[in-house]
Amino acid sequence: MANIRETKITSDDVAEFFLAYANECGEQITNLKLQKLVYYAQAWYLANFHKPLFEEDFQAWVHGPVIPDLYRKYKERGCSPIITELELNAVKEKFESTTLDFLTEVASIYMTSGAYELELMTHNEEPWLNARKGFEPDQKCESVISKKSMEIYYGQTLQYQKT
Repeated sequence: MANIRETKITSDDVAEFFLAYANECGEQITNLKLQKLVYYAQAWYLANFHKPLFEEDFQAWVHGPVIPDLYRKYKERGCSPIITELELNAVKEKFESTTLDFLTEVASIYMTSGAYELELMTHNEEPWLNARKGFEPDQKCESVISKKSMEIYYGQTLQYQKT
């Protein structure tokens, strides 16, 4: 069982989980793909638990949801895969067992999708679309994708899947 982490989880913690998971299963993650994995973790966590997994907000950038500080952390990699030495067992210690199970499920669903595929998915979903209202497709946008809009949209999707 994972140790219970006393401090709050950050988007960096979630990103490190996905990077370590990718190392374990031999997948490659670019900055674009990492942003989408972290986004879907937050979205489905909100839908399932009605509270945020982490506090940072996503902005509705041209290529989908982005946490600016997380983007800047890996920006120098460009479109290349992010190479790290992160080990899954070490990263797991940051999370409670319930959260770890949840992140593992998100990874198992989304990890094999490509960055562009994940981008297209977010471009067809209401939280990103609503945050970009009034912006041209290639226009810079820093509008926040509200956690409430994510909770409602993915919560409705979750309800639909259960019926």
